[in-house]
Amino acid sequence: MISFRILDLIIALLYLSGAVSFLAGLIYSRKRVQDVSVCLTLTGFVLHTADLGLKYALGLGEVLTQSQFYISLLAWTFLLIFLLLWWRLKLKFLSLIAAPLALLIFTWSLAISPATLPIPGLLQGLWFGLHIGSLFISIALLAMAFGAGLAYLHLDRKIKSKSRMGNVTRDLPSLSTFDRVNHWAVLVGFPLFTIGTLAGFIWAAFTWKTIFSWDPKEIFTVAIWFIFAWLFHKRATGGWKGKKPAKLAILIFVLSLASFVGINFFTETHHSLRPDGTQDIPFRPQS
Repeated sequence: MISFRILDLIIALLYLSGAVSFLAGLIYSRKRVQDVSVCLTLTGFVLHTADLGLKYALGLGEVLTQSQFYISLLAWTFLLIFLLLWWRLKLKFLSLIAAPLALLIFTWSLAISPATLPIPGLLQGLWFGLHIGSLFISIALLAMAFGAGLAYLHLDRKIKSKSRMGNVTRDLPSLSTFDRVNHWAVLVGFPLFTIGTLAGFIWAAFTWKTIFSWDPKEIFTVAIWFIFAWLFHKRATGGWKGKKPAKLAILIFVLSLASFVGINFFTETHHSLRPDGTQDIPFRPQS
């Protein structure tokens, strides 16, 4: 529909304006510009929420089987987690990560051709509520840990080398603040990642009659889970702080993004979705 296309373009423009203006505000130390950028991003988020809600309502739930809806929802989830952290910790800096990621993924959802995912009707609640919901929130938390980790490593290097602080570096929060973002992202994100992964295997058992099929997506997910579990264990019981958890959170997010983009769109697997929107024939285990 033309009306939805116009709304989508307005949302993308607001996300772009928010990302660019926040970067400009950081570079030139203009806090008012940073505040305006957050308002632009927040406005885009509100319209994005309405966009998803209207598409769900008008589609009577059929959007839950459409790939474009899920990609758009992932972009929305990035901003939801950022806005919650901004409200709770006053970390406007994370907008530098959240807004560009949301813009890229939302624009991606507009660019691909629509495709229907093979989701049995009885499993839509499990698929959406546990698998997609848990994993998307977990990945969004990892995105914030990714941004905080990069900032931590940059600020730590500047402090230890006693280099001259530029405008951007001077406006950064303390190292302990970035470490706290990593801490909460891991403690909340790992259980959600576990729930989402288990729900995915249950869904696979009903859909493809096998829990684990050595599919590339499944192997990659299990590998990420073990790395994430190690980070969770060390943060929860080992007292890990600083550079090590920051680096590991960056690695886990990069691997998660590579799994979502590389495997879902460019690898032949029963999870894959081709760039032109067509889906591979669902995997059937050999008898």
